[in-house]
Amino acid sequence: MATSGKTAARRPSTPPPSAKRRRMTLILMLLLIPALIGLIYSVLPHAKKNMGPKFQKEGTLQFLDETSSNVLASIDIEIAETDDDRTRGMMWRRSMEEEQGMLFLMERQEMQAFWMLNTYIPLDIIFIDENFRIVTIRKNAVPQTLDQVPSSQPALYVLEVNGGYCDRHEIKEGHFIKYQRTPPAG
Repeated sequence: MATSGKTAARRPSTPPPSAKRRRMTLILMLLLIPALIGLIYSVLPHAKKNMGPKFQKEGTLQFLDETSSNVLASIDIEIAETDDDRTRGMMWRRSMEEEQGMLFLMERQEMQAFWMLNTYIPLDIIFIDENFRIVTIRKNAVPQTLDQVPSSQPALYVLEVNGGYCDRHEIKEGHFIKYQRTPPAG
């Protein structure tokens, strides 16, 4: 094999990085990784926080004084009249507007008791007899418990509103309710 008189030019070797330089590179990388993750996370689409089932207006309800002649307050209501509706009730809901509530139509007038399992908001639970008279109010029922919230007298209807509603609107035992279903659309 013939060789030329030229020898391959050698590059001068670079000295290995110093320990200080390696630490600085590592620190810089550790700072850039969270910033990069935050940037990626900020541009990804996000689902809205689950607020639970949405309120479905099925009627309106008025609170009346002891003489049933003066309207004290009015709310929109969702009606729970099947076993499944009554069992589910306000479970999984994270909020409810001030002027909303759920009216439970029970099968017969008797002592009633509710619990707050999987219910996330405090509620005033109002027990109402067959004459539409409020017989028991249990204020600010504690969320997320299996503790019984009972009526003190037999009731045919039960109404749930936001905790504190009865105090804010001066609703008392002995007052009456009147409700009306919203006609179906179509």
